[in-house]
Amino acid sequence: MSRVIVIGAGASGMMAAGYAAMYGADVTVFEKMPRAGRKLMITGKGRCNLANACDISEFMNNVPVNNKFLYSALNNFPPFDIIDFFEAQGLKTKIERGNRVFPVSDKAVDVVDTMRAFAENNGARIVYREVEDIIAENGAVKAVKAGDRLYHCDSVIIATGGKSYAQTGSTGDGYKFARKLGHTIVEPKPSLIPLVSPDSVCKKLQGLSLKNVGLKITAKGKTVYEDFGEMLFTHFGISGPMVLSASCNMRDYSLGYTAHIDFKPALSLEKLDLRVRRDFKENINKSASNSLGKLLPKKLIPVIIERWGIDPGKKCNSLTKDERGALVNLLKDFTVKITSARPINEAIITSGGVKVSEINPKTMESKLVKGLYFCGEVIDVDAYTGGFNLVIAWATGRLAGENV
Repeated sequence: MSRVIVIGAGASGMMAAGYAAMYGADVTVFEKMPRAGRKLMITGKGRCNLANACDISEFMNNVPVNNKFLYSALNNFPPFDIIDFFEAQGLKTKIERGNRVFPVSDKAVDVVDTMRAFAENNGARIVYREVEDIIAENGAVKAVKAGDRLYHCDSVIIATGGKSYAQTGSTGDGYKFARKLGHTIVEPKPSLIPLVSPDSVCKKLQGLSLKNVGLKITAKGKTVYEDFGEMLFTHFGISGPMVLSASCNMRDYSLGYTAHIDFKPALSLEKLDLRVRRDFKENINKSASNSLGKLLPKKLIPVIIERWGIDPGKKCNSLTKDERGALVNLLKDFTVKITSARPINEAIITSGGVKVSEINPKTMESKLVKGLYFCGEVIDVDAYTGGFNLVIAWATGRLAGENV
């Protein structure tokens, strides 16, 4: 019987352990935290967006980093099969906006319990102990060191996650193990993370959540990301689903990124101008600042007036065509400078990790060390928000588990 050690009882680790045990291996999972699935517990704001109900081609469009590496894993375990897997384990699911898949219970703990039961019911053992080292001899894995003893094995699956949310156990251990065994580590950087702006308007607007707005990120005149949806102003900058996805495409902050916000993406410049003219006509003897209540959230109005640059008390009947045009342009292209992302510990996922060219995409086995496998976030692949990253975890975890 093949002896397999899985390091990390997160999403990919428990999936790998369950399948390895199902195929007849003697499986031990080492988890350094007091319980399994700590990061899973906080995903999707505690609801766990466990997958995205889309086909493989659409999925690939949502993976900006090394998506071709995932073809074998996804063809082996595509998103709809993953949903069926959870249903077969007794976890009822539902599909929400953006094809996001959640447990019907809206409780991430149910996903964790399902995965732990899947691993243990197939015969895997979870040991709550930290692995300190992986021992290899003659180009092959031999054992892992945990505590004061060696655990001999035929294969090791590194499923340690990245470096985001360190309090859940993701402290970069997998990078350390892989590097020691000869692997190249693409520098870990935060991804799916809020963005930092020095612009004072962000602090003035902190707490303002916007729906159905447009967001475009540019650098040196080129668009690096564009979408439509939800965002949030914070005391340090901007956040929300669109902003998190935008961060995946922002690799070099020295380029000088700018966020362009379209508060009225459903209206063309001409139609928005007509709307503004109508509102001003209805409030012809009122000040401009008191005439925008139907068009904008109350908290946004003073910021718009300030950026617009007119006297807040100026009456609507005295506004010029050029002044009205300046307001329309401002509402369609409100800019915020972006200087950096928040610290990596606040990232939902880590971009970077074990270089994919050093991993066999058909098995997840290292090309450098026999019996060494990788799955999940420790690999240099990452996707947008919406359940795509957990699909990567489940698919690569299953492929690694089947192949050990």
